[in-house]
Amino acid sequence: MTSSSAASSVFSALAPYGWDEAWADEFAPYEPEGLLPGRVIRVDRGQCDVVTADGVVRADTAFVTPHDPMRVVCTGDWVAVEPAGHRHPQYVRAYLPRRTAFVRSTSSERSEGQILAANIDHAIVAVSLAVELDLGRIERFLALAWESGAQPVVILTKADLVPDPVTLSHLVEDVETTAPGVAVLTVSATLGEGLDVLAAVVGGGTSVLLGQSGAGKSTLANALLGEEVMEVQAARDIDGKGRHTTTTRNLLVLPGGGVLIDTPGLRGVGLWDAGTGVGQVFSEIEALAERCRFHDCAHESEPGCAVLDAIDTGELAQRRLESYRKLLRENQRIVAKTDARLRAEIRKDWKRKGAEGRAAMDAKRGRWG
Repeated sequence: MTSSSAASSVFSALAPYGWDEAWADEFAPYEPEGLLPGRVIRVDRGQCDVVTADGVVRADTAFVTPHDPMRVVCTGDWVAVEPAGHRHPQYVRAYLPRRTAFVRSTSSERSEGQILAANIDHAIVAVSLAVELDLGRIERFLALAWESGAQPVVILTKADLVPDPVTLSHLVEDVETTAPGVAVLTVSATLGEGLDVLAAVVGGGTSVLLGQSGAGKSTLANALLGEEVMEVQAARDIDGKGRHTTTTRNLLVLPGGGVLIDTPGLRGVGLWDAGTGVGQVFSEIEALAERCRFHDCAHESEPGCAVLDAIDTGELAQRRLESYRKLLRENQRIVAKTDARLRAEIRKDWKRKGAEGRAAMDAKRGRWG
C-alpha cells in the first residue's frame, strides 16, 4: 500500500472519531517510526482502548504515565500507538498536544487536577428537573466548561416531570440568567422531546456529557446513540439521585455524526485554575466592575461601586455576587496551592498589608500618646 493510499485509509477510518488534517500534521513526526495514530476511547488502570485504522487495540500507557497527573492519557486523546505484532502488550508511545481539556480538582489534600476529557468541542452539563435546581453547582460546572476551551451547553433533563409550561419557563429563565452566553435546552428522553435539537448540537465535533448521578446522562446517551449502549438505573424518588451507572469515561461515535464522551456522575466539582471561566460565567458582574470608581474595587463597601449599585436597583441578584465571590476565593486557593509564584505574591501581599496595619497602629499610638 502506497503512503497516499495508507493516509486515505487512515482518514476514512478515523474521520468519524474527529481525525482531520491538523491532527495528521501533528502525528507526522511519529509516522517514520511505524507507529499508528488512534484515539483513546476508554482508560482503565494503566491501560486504554485505542481506535486505529486497523480496529480497536488494547494498549499499555506505561511509557506516557508521568508523575504529573495532568499529563496522563485521557479519554479523547489522540495518540501514537505501536502496531499489532510489535510486542505484547502494545504500548502508547506518545499523545498529541491537546486542543482542549475539561479539568477539575480532585478531592485529595494534594489539590491535584484530574482531566475528565480531552479534545472536546462542547461541554454539555446535564441538570435534572426532577429535583430543585442548584444554580451554584451549575455555575461551577460552567466555570470549568468555559476554562476547558470548549463551548458549554446546559441540558435540562426530565422535562416531562414539569408538566406546567409556566413553571418550566421560569426554571429555564433562572438557568439562562445563571448561564450568560450559554444555550439552555430542555429535553425529555422519555417523550423524545428536544432530542433533535441536542443531536444537532453534538453532531459536529466531540462533546463531553457531564453532571451529577441521576441527571439522566446515560439515558441521553442511549437516546442519541439510538440503542441501549449505556446501562441505566432509576433515580431515587426522594432526591433524584442515582447510582454511578457509568463507571468509566467512554468515547462513542454517534450515528448522526459527532462523538460523545459519557462520564460517571460527579459528586464533587472543584475548580482547577479556572479564573477565566469564572469571569465568563459572571460576565455581567465583570462588565459592571469596569464602571466602578476604583479599578481594584472589591464590591463590598467602596463608594462608586457599580456592582453594589446594580444590586440596589435589582439589576443584579445578591446570590450571583455571593457565588462570584465564593468561586473567586476558591479558585485563588487552588491556584495558590499549585503555583509557587502566585503563593509568593500572595505572601508578599499579606506581609505588605500586615506592615501597613502595624504602621497605622503605631501612628495611632503615637498620636494618642
